[in-house]
Amino acid sequence: MARITALADAVADLVRDGDSVAMEGFTHLIPMAAGLEVIRQGRRDLTLVRMTPDLVYDRLIGAGCARKLVFSWGGNPGVGSLHRFRDAVEHGWPGPLELEEHSHAGMANRYVAGASGLPFAVLRGYTGTDLPGVTATIATVTCPFTGEELSAVPALNPDVAIVHAQRADRAGNVQLWGLVGVQKEAVLAAKRSLVTVEEVVDELTPVPGAVVLPGWAVDVVAEVPGGAHPSYAQGYSERDNDEYRRWDAISRDRAAFTAWLEGIR
Repeated sequence: MARITALADAVADLVRDGDSVAMEGFTHLIPMAAGLEVIRQGRRDLTLVRMTPDLVYDRLIGAGCARKLVFSWGGNPGVGSLHRFRDAVEHGWPGPLELEEHSHAGMANRYVAGASGLPFAVLRGYTGTDLPGVTATIATVTCPFTGEELSAVPALNPDVAIVHAQRADRAGNVQLWGLVGVQKEAVLAAKRSLVTVEEVVDELTPVPGAVVLPGWAVDVVAEVPGGAHPSYAQGYSERDNDEYRRWDAISRDRAAFTAWLEGIR
């Protein structure tokens, strides 16, 4: 059964310097508050894993928490670039950032392999792209039945997976719905997991299409209302488009970003 605790205590317990950390959530249910708490606690040398790095990782990279980024797309959705990400790659500020780039399909299949206890995933992909030439974790295998050459990618098994969801019950069973990504797979693939939720309830009521993560698959739940802001949690909050636009101006300038960073600590 998952433990229910405060966010600060959960991050202190689960996230350690040098860890590989996956924070997943697609368009909504992005664990923004958890990302800020990792910054506040000064974690360093992290390998950040995420299919679509956006503000949550731009902040962590700018704060000097990251050593490496494993991803398939990066940007400020609907606005433009991630300027702290770009500054780290192009100028090494606040430190150099190693990149490992995959396709969406490759990343999703890596999580599925990790969640399934398999060493790697096989897919039809990457053919005709430059990614195999720059990413060491893309290989080819020959199908033993047809002779077809396929792409292979190693399983992802992060040290920690962090996701946001709508609610959990007091036994730590987690329920999320709406536009979901690879949250389930990330949690099942990870060695340790934290789920922040909008609320903890006595009983989970059925929701069509909802994903339920059983309490035995989750280590810690933290009640964090608004924990996805400025992304949204369907049924609880709306996307704060103005904040995404504000972030563009903040992140473009090192001094403005540094002032923001001091303000959240």
